[in-house]
This record gives sequence, C-alpha cells and structure tokens, in this order.
Amino acid sequence: MMLRKIVPAAVLTIGILAGALAPANAAEIFEKVGTFGAQFLKIGPSARATGMGSAFTAIGDGAEAVYWNPAGIVGVRGSQLAISQTQWPADIKLSHVAYVFNPRSIPGTLAFSARALWMDPMIERTAREQEGTGRQFDSGMSTLGLTYSRFFTDKFSAGITFSYLHLGLADFSVNSMFADVGILYRIGIRGMKIGMSITSLGSEVQFDERPARLPTMFKVGFAFEPIRTGRQKVIASSEFQHPVDNAERANFGVEYQLDNRFFLRGGYNLNYDTDGMAAGAGFRVNTGARSWVNLDYSWVDMTDLEGVHRVSVSFAY
Repeated sequence: MMLRKIVPAAVLTIGILAGALAPANAAEIFEKVGTFGAQFLKIGPSARATGMGSAFTAIGDGAEAVYWNPAGIVGVRGSQLAISQTQWPADIKLSHVAYVFNPRSIPGTLAFSARALWMDPMIERTAREQEGTGRQFDSGMSTLGLTYSRFFTDKFSAGITFSYLHLGLADFSVNSMFADVGILYRIGIRGMKIGMSITSLGSEVQFDERPARLPTMFKVGFAFEPIRTGRQKVIASSEFQHPVDNAERANFGVEYQLDNRFFLRGGYNLNYDTDGMAAGAGFRVNTGARSWVNLDYSWVDMTDLEGVHRVSVSFAY
C-alpha cells in the first residue's frame, strides 16, 4: 500500500520538474547552447558506466552510483571506496572519489564524494606579450558532496546529494551549491529496474556581469537481465536524457559478466554533439567473503576530439 503512494508521487514530482525545464521549441534549444556554466558537471566519472554508453541511471548499485543516481548506493553492504581518473581532450583531467558506508545510528546509506576538473598551469599572455609574461595561472573546478539514500520498501529507494561547487580561473573564483536527486524501483522480474534522477539543481554562478545557470538534467532509465545462468549474466540498459541547454539524447549499453569476475561492456551515445561508440572491460579480485577489488577501463569515441580514456578502481570491505 505504501509503495502505491510513494512511487506515483515521486514520479509525478520528477515529471513536473522535468516539464518545467523543457524548452518551448527547437530555436530555444539552439539559443541556450553554450550559455550555461559548470559544464564539467556533465562529465561522467565511472569507467563501468561510460563503458556502457553512460546508460547507468537504472543500474548503479555501488559507490559509482553517487554520481549517476544517488538512490543506488543502498545496494552497498559494508563500505565501498571508488576512485576514477578521466583523461579528457586538451590534456584536461577529471578525478573523482566516492566513499559509501552504512551508519549504525540512522537508517539508510551515506556517502562522501569529491571531484575535480584540473589541468597543468598555463602561461599568462597579453596582447603586448604574446610569448608570455613570465607568470603562470591555474584553472579548475571542484565539488564536495554528501549523499543520503534509503529503502522505503523492499523495492523502492530514493536518494539525494548536496554538493558544494567551486569554480576557479586565475585570481577569480565562484562558489555555489547544488543538489542531485534520484529514485530507483526494482520490479523483481529478470532484474528489471527503473531509475529516474535530476542532476545539478542549484543557483546561478557568475564570473562577470552576466550570470549562468547550472546544467540541470532530467534522466530516466530502464535495465534488465536478458541472460542469467549459473556462470554468466548479461545486463542491458537504456536511458533518455533531457538537458536544459541542448536537445534530448539517449544512451544504450550492455554488460557481459562471467563468474562475476570478468566483465565486457559496450554502448552508444545517441544525439550527442561528440560522444558516440563506447567500450570497456574490467575484472574483480575477491579478497574475502564480502571484500573485493574491481579494476575497470573504458574508451569513448568523441569523433574529432579523439577517444577519451577512463580508469576506475573500487574496493569493498
């Protein structure tokens, strides 16, 4: 009875918010491209997720779910630590870390997370000194987040992440706050799950006289297991995304598991400006009855920007 009340209410709430974000027409979409700030918030950090074409909103069941859907971290039993490194075009790097644990004093699951987009120091140049002034400057962006998620029934969970945002460019800096919210419903047939989330809900950021909104995005995904035998399992997933500053897009992914130790992944990012095919692999080493180490790698084709490589390592204990 409780589930019948919770799920429609949550779906209605997210649907209303998504409708409020929808552009009036295609012309408005074009006008909004490049007018929103903190675009690095869209860059997915996990090698497992991006290897599946970033179709991960309905899958996330570990520490990496902190970014993709905070409702998914309830799948963690004990503690998990996930670390990811992304090599972005133009020699830009994205680092991400998430620690998930089950507190004894309150029901549910908590997580701390941090990410940083950074690059090497750059030479300061002016119109008169085009070869450089002899000084260097830094540019980077970072977030610190706190996530809380819990089961409301044995099939339905919800979660929220509150994050502190810092943007820096030379001597200028901007600070702000934002939130990610998500829900996850487990149907229970062939591993079917439905996930929904809204990311980067927050205030504007402003470096000069013109403020910029954060790149809020609505996502809904579906996942199931078309094949599941004693040693093998295949997870297939799809996802629809509605960003406030661009056209709608879709993601598709598949993961093959052998003995829950070896993994092969593939996916496709549809209607993106650059992202296309994706692939990845990983393996797990069990270190105890409930402890293990995962190492994952992914590659995403970004056409003229070449391929993007991600490496992730996670620990459960």
